[in-house]
Amino acid sequence: MSDITAKRQNPFVLAAPLVLAALVAVTVGVIARHTADIQAGIVCTQTGLYTSTCTQTPFFHLFFSDPIHFKVWLASGAMGLGLLQLLSAARIYGRVRLPLADRFWQGAHRWTGRVAILLTLPVAYHCIFLLGFQTMDARVLLHSLFGSAFYGAFLGKVWIVRARGFPGWALPIAGGLLFALLLGLWWTSALWFFTQHGISL
Repeated sequence: MSDITAKRQNPFVLAAPLVLAALVAVTVGVIARHTADIQAGIVCTQTGLYTSTCTQTPFFHLFFSDPIHFKVWLASGAMGLGLLQLLSAARIYGRVRLPLADRFWQGAHRWTGRVAILLTLPVAYHCIFLLGFQTMDARVLLHSLFGSAFYGAFLGKVWIVRARGFPGWALPIAGGLLFALLLGLWWTSALWFFTQHGISL
C-alpha cells in the first residue's frame, strides 16, 4: 500500500480542513457577535437598515449612494463569479462540454475564484466589524450564520487544494459547500435587498 493511499484512509487527513473551517467560523462569529454587542440598538429609523451612517463609522462609498448599495453589488458580482466557478468546475470534471482548451478553463476557474473572494472582503469587513452577528429575524440570522461559515469553508477548500492525500471527492464537496454558502449569503442579502428596494446604485 502506498503512502498516498494510507493517507487517504487516515481520518485525520479529512479532519484537518474541517477543524480549520470550524475554528475560523467560530472566530468570525465571536468577533461579529462582539461588534453586535457594541452596536446594539443603533439602527437607521428611516430605512430599517444597518449602515455606516447610523454608526458614524467611515466606509467606502465610491460611486454608490451608500454602503448598503456598495455591498449588495459587490456580493452580486461575487455571486456571478461563483456561477462561473461552478460552470468551469463542471467543464474541468467533464460534466459539461464547452469549447476552448482545458488550460483556459483551469485558469478561468482559478482567477474567477480569486476575484470573487476579493469582492467579498469589503462586504465582510462591513458586516463583521460595523454590523456584527445579528439575530433580529430568520433571514438575518441565516445570513449571519452563512457569513461566519464562509471564510472557514474557503480556507478549508484551500487546504484541500494545496495539500496531498485527499480522496478525489473531497475537492468537489468543498467547492460545492463554498458555493452553497455564497449562494445563501447572496440570497439573504443582495437578492432580498433588490426585491425590497429595487435595483439601483
